[in-house]
Amino acid sequence: MAPATQKMLGVPEVGKPWQLYTDWPVPTPGPNDVLVKIVSAALNPADWRIQENFMGVSILAKKWPFIGGLDGAGIVEEVGSEVSTFAKGDKVIVPGGFEQEYATFQQYNIGPAENIARIPENISFDEAATLPVALCTVVTGIWAHEPGARSVNFPAPWEEGGRTKFAGKAAFIVGGSGSVGQMAIQLARLQGFSPIITTASLRNEDWLKSLGATHVIDRTLPDEAILAEIPKLTRGEPIVYAFDAVGFEQSQQLAYNALSPGGAIVTVNPAADAALKEKVQRDGSAKTVGCCYGDLRIPPHRKLGVELCSRLTEWLEKGIIVPNRVEVIPGGLLGAPEGCERIKHNKVSGVKLVVHPQETE
Repeated sequence: MAPATQKMLGVPEVGKPWQLYTDWPVPTPGPNDVLVKIVSAALNPADWRIQENFMGVSILAKKWPFIGGLDGAGIVEEVGSEVSTFAKGDKVIVPGGFEQEYATFQQYNIGPAENIARIPENISFDEAATLPVALCTVVTGIWAHEPGARSVNFPAPWEEGGRTKFAGKAAFIVGGSGSVGQMAIQLARLQGFSPIITTASLRNEDWLKSLGATHVIDRTLPDEAILAEIPKLTRGEPIVYAFDAVGFEQSQQLAYNALSPGGAIVTVNPAADAALKEKVQRDGSAKTVGCCYGDLRIPPHRKLGVELCSRLTEWLEKGIIVPNRVEVIPGGLLGAPEGCERIKHNKVSGVKLVVHPQETE
């Protein structure tokens, strides 16, 4: 049985430093929820951006103190009365969230059973914790079909044409070294895109090629040089799919300019799609614009989330999806602020930072 209280790392109010809370209440799962003892929690740029209100994103915090943590993996401690798919002791991948009870910078969180997947034997807790945000971010930008979705409406791999429609067609991914970029590469490979070209630090070239990238362009090159190189790599074939895994204006423009007329562009910045759609109207390029929002609980994404999570364990077992490489920061939750600073100052590349909440002293 879970304890009544736990340790949690949160931000008391906008702009304040991270603070360890030692008697925070353990959340109670609802009928369709699962209570998870968090073994591993991964860090994301959103953690420091909400803390510091970077570009106004602190609005995403549902309540203060804001508890960080959008990625997690752990052991089922308790299941809701309507849950039959999981049992106490199961090892699971669990998404975090901006709501306090879903966040993973704490020793226990809850998650909807339909958004949780078992961890196969070939995957560690640390590796599993790198998956939820990256995977959910990419899939919501490409495969969500329900009303209100803002994807480019590609067929998913389990749907007709999902593995054949794009076979042999060229894709371009800006920012391949990050966790989202790595997932975008893998899902492009799953759908048959080729070549798959990405920008990244060249020290990560071998790793990204193992995930499915066919060509890696040095991300430090000027945009003009990158755009000049792409046609050589595609042998003149058009780029029909571009994914901006960075979310800044420059990365969006690079992806947009590489994309051929009639192609599809996806950005991780939900606020950017209006400007990109306006640009499409101005230049008459007939490009399709999509954006990501990695929450499977909202109505436009629920059906996709159920389909995805029902397949995720098998995909991991078979190596269809490979987690990020991991760097564990010692000190439990108290190591997270240092990790957030490293992410903020671009001191992390090709790996995902992970902390172990249960090791917090």
